[in-house]
Amino acid sequence: MTLMTPPPLDQEDEEMFAPHPDPVEGPQPMEMAAQPETASAVENPPVDEPQTSRFTWKIENFSRLNTKKHYSEVFVVGGFKWRVLIFPKGNNADYLSMYLDVADSAMLPYGWRRYAQFSLAVVNQVHGKFTIRKETQHQFNARESDWGFTSYMPLSELYDPTRGFIVNDTCVVEADVAIRGVIDYWTYDSKKETGYVGLKNQGATCYMNSLLQTLYHIPYFRKAVYHMPTTENDMPSGSIPLALQSLFYKLQYNDTSVSTKELTKSFGWDTYDSFTQHDVQELNRVLSEKLEDKMKGTVVEGTIQQLFEGHQMNYIECINVDVRSTRKESFYDLQLDVKGCRDVYASFDKYVEVEPLEGDNKYHAEEHGLQDAKKGVLFVDFPPVLQLHLKRFEYDFARDTMVKINDHYEFPLQLDLDKEDGKYLSPEADRSIRNLYTLHSVLVHSGGVHGGHYYAFIRPTLSNQWFKFEDERVTKEDTKKALEEQYGGEEELPHTNPGFNNTPFKFTKYSNAYMLLYIRESDKEKIICNVDEKDIAEHLRIRLKKEQEEKEHKRRYKAEAHLYTIIKVARDEDLVEQIGKDIYF
Repeated sequence: MTLMTPPPLDQEDEEMFAPHPDPVEGPQPMEMAAQPETASAVENPPVDEPQTSRFTWKIENFSRLNTKKHYSEVFVVGGFKWRVLIFPKGNNADYLSMYLDVADSAMLPYGWRRYAQFSLAVVNQVHGKFTIRKETQHQFNARESDWGFTSYMPLSELYDPTRGFIVNDTCVVEADVAIRGVIDYWTYDSKKETGYVGLKNQGATCYMNSLLQTLYHIPYFRKAVYHMPTTENDMPSGSIPLALQSLFYKLQYNDTSVSTKELTKSFGWDTYDSFTQHDVQELNRVLSEKLEDKMKGTVVEGTIQQLFEGHQMNYIECINVDVRSTRKESFYDLQLDVKGCRDVYASFDKYVEVEPLEGDNKYHAEEHGLQDAKKGVLFVDFPPVLQLHLKRFEYDFARDTMVKINDHYEFPLQLDLDKEDGKYLSPEADRSIRNLYTLHSVLVHSGGVHGGHYYAFIRPTLSNQWFKFEDERVTKEDTKKALEEQYGGEEELPHTNPGFNNTPFKFTKYSNAYMLLYIRESDKEKIICNVDEKDIAEHLRIRLKKEQEEKEHKRRYKAEAHLYTIIKVARDEDLVEQIGKDIYF
């Protein structure tokens, strides 16, 4: 057995992970003992950077293991003791079951917890590229001291001598474990931990917050907003450009979360509107239209079109005669079907799918009369910033109600819209432009059709580091969290009564991607540009710095208020003035 520092964790396709519930009678993967209530320390040392190690476990005489469950020897990562737990014949299922287990959970103090991101692998000893690796993360505690995969891989594949997973009756298991600090949300400082601050939720404005954070983190857009002409006499509550400038300035320079009240007031919203959840796509379009109108006649006129506008060609083409009708349309975002589509490419295939016009639905081709034809749409050009709205909501005619589509739907880190010789492009398209896009942000909706919660995963600089913007809180996240865990679909958990039947069951994941924003590779240097104070109007800098000083003064006054008391002295003449000269008591 070896313990070593590994290369970065591989990213795999969708994985199903399963915790083990509370123990019942009979053999279980989670071994628990009563926790001593006298201890009060919480095992949660501060961890800034994840401590990562790889443990390799060679299990000899694998086919002759006669125990229901089998533990590895203990290994240490980040000062914590771990071990791997496997069920070589399956945990009441025809699958190899494998978990990461806290080795000394019964000895730890009351209230202990630790957070780890980890992967478990069964090594293919013949062809390494066929090694099976599954990754997940979990906050371990006394009730959930092990976590992993009940249905890791079919036993038939594992024991098949031609597959290469068991060689000379030896199976090799690897565990990559990265220890991360447990977040204390009461004392968490987003600015200190990530360099970014969040937006305050007014009641039901999380959908707006996720959109505003996405737009703010398009530096070219932010710079254009700063360059919109405003004056020192304008009031933010009555001017959308000034309110947005103020909001962006505070997001850039504040140390704490920022309020959006001035912006919503500039929309003409009252308190009721702030407690009503609106649609992200609708807000995005309305905000873009208002800004586009306000930019007319200024140095930043046309910025919205330059960033977000693309064009598509609707066509009808006759089969038997040389007649083709076309109509060019612009778009600022694309609505893509989720239902019936596996991924973004399948949605684009469906978007450009050709519809036959035949039979009773023939096309009237003027002097040629009714003709068999084909109808469709192709793209003339795509914008530098591509906004894709995923149709997660639709009307169910059978149930006479709106429903949310939680189907599994994948989206790539890089999106190539020139694939297969540019099948999405119209004949009029400029083929010299390379339509290769990289994912910038993922807006997520968590909940159902009648309400829920919105948040966003964003790569501000298009680096490998993702950030989760969830109202006031900003946290660092990995690629798997931002992509694969937002695909939707189903997730696997073990049965709630494992002592009797531990057949895994699946539940629907109600948190999934709702809007995607991609930036074209050839334009990213221009779009991800530097924005500093010289881009901000002087009157705005002065106004906002004054606001910050006043806010700091009020904060200091409140902080020092307990040091002082107010004493009022009433003199004789004050009493006379208050109650007069005639006193009857």
